[in-house]
Amino acid sequence: MSEEYCVPIKKRKRRGCIEPNCTAYARDKTGKCVAHGGGNRCDELNCQASAQGTTGKCVAHGGGNRCDEPNCQASAQGTTGKCVRHGGGNRCPNCIDWIDSRCGKEAYDWHCATCFKQLFPEDPRSVHVYSHTKEMMVMLKINAEFEGFIHDIPLFTGNCDCTHRRRIDHRKMIGNTILAVETDEYGHRGYDKTDEEIRYHDLFMIHSGKWIFIRFNPDTNVSKTDIEDKLDNLVGTMKENIGRIEREENTESLEIIKLYC
Repeated sequence: MSEEYCVPIKKRKRRGCIEPNCTAYARDKTGKCVAHGGGNRCDELNCQASAQGTTGKCVAHGGGNRCDEPNCQASAQGTTGKCVRHGGGNRCPNCIDWIDSRCGKEAYDWHCATCFKQLFPEDPRSVHVYSHTKEMMVMLKINAEFEGFIHDIPLFTGNCDCTHRRRIDHRKMIGNTILAVETDEYGHRGYDKTDEEIRYHDLFMIHSGKWIFIRFNPDTNVSKTDIEDKLDNLVGTMKENIGRIEREENTESLEIIKLYC
């Protein structure tokens, strides 16, 4: 058939949102985009979020695809069938096979921020990774007061398939005891307690000596204590426990000390 007989198909022009300066498309007959109230809304009382699919509910109220892990009600990411915590979404290619793998971010070429900083320390983006986090404040304080603490390097043995590559924020081996400091922003309130217990067991399999964990919450909105006072208390607690370790006064296999958690 020659071109003169071909009739181009006209595409239906989509309406823009009627809100001023909004370039998104309008949904249904509302004249507004999803962000401004268009489309189907969640049917929960007083909720104005967008309903997902045919569920009639937003993600926060159970709409959309849920994680297929037992007893998990979080939202599944993409086509993975799992939430971010259980391995859904775009995973960092460097730690994708680790038990505590993290999501990759486009800003870091789809690596997680931690792996990107370790793999590409000279990249200008690596300088920005931790420049404003509370964990960096803790690291700088520890490095100023102590020597030998390792920061955020996966702990694993060198003669196995390394199925356990657990990260510890700050750690130091003293005798047969590892003193570990974890920066628990917001007190790790969103973390699964069962996962935390499994993490302790995994770490004990790697180092079967003694452990002292100091779980440190740096957030002022929880305890209303100034961050500088918190850091001073952390240093004092670390010095006290270093002394206990050196005097062999720590007799338990695992001790967990919570500061402001």
